[in-house]
Amino acid sequence: MAKTLKLIDAGALQVAALYSRRTGRESHKARAAKQKASCDAQRRMNQIYSYQKLELMLAANFPRAGSALVCCTTFDDAHMPKSRGEAQLRFKYFLKLLRKERAAEGLPEPVVFWAPEILTSESGRWHFHFVIDATGRDLDMLRRCWIYGSDIDAEKLRVDAEKDHESLARYMTKELRECQEYEAKPGLHGWSCTRNAKKPEVETVTVPDDYEITPPEGSTVLINEGRVTQFASWTVIKYRFDGSAYPAPKRARRRRRV
Repeated sequence: MAKTLKLIDAGALQVAALYSRRTGRESHKARAAKQKASCDAQRRMNQIYSYQKLELMLAANFPRAGSALVCCTTFDDAHMPKSRGEAQLRFKYFLKLLRKERAAEGLPEPVVFWAPEILTSESGRWHFHFVIDATGRDLDMLRRCWIYGSDIDAEKLRVDAEKDHESLARYMTKELRECQEYEAKPGLHGWSCTRNAKKPEVETVTVPDDYEITPPEGSTVLINEGRVTQFASWTVIKYRFDGSAYPAPKRARRRRRV
């Protein structure tokens, strides 16, 4: 007997699913029950992952409070974009200027996640929410590079009981969820990131039937749910931890980036 363990590893944030595997020698009823357990576990992980891909990306790149700045830049009247595409082009030029500034200061290339917003804005003005890795010399540099206005806000990333990667991801993607424009144009992306951003990894392994997924000591469990029947079971856990190694089996049958 064996089970399947699937782990999404985003550094400080982990999502793990454990569900029964089917075998050819089982009864039709047992195989059907295990198929349903597998589907239920995958469906729950997909529900977590659908809007939380950004959350996992943020956690993989900025695992600690204060490791990034959460910013908002607004266009002034003289530089107001006429379209979403124009707004994106201007933000990318801002990133180009920022890369040059960092290179001149001997700093690494910035890791940035950004999302444009206008439809859910009370002011009706184009602006960008973005998250950037903190170097300790950022605010003045950001103000010099944002040539489209003087309105720029920045605060340190929080990872605590009130604000964390999930709340930030929800905030940055609220236009994606709330506006019909995205429903009418499925190709539109609610957020983007620089190419040097780390991606979470997915590992799928076979484990013994008595294996249990247990978050590391000191971690904060965010989701812990599952179901057990006569023939099958599934469990999905999402937790944030302090950097200790996750005790998953080392013999991975498949490993891929997401």
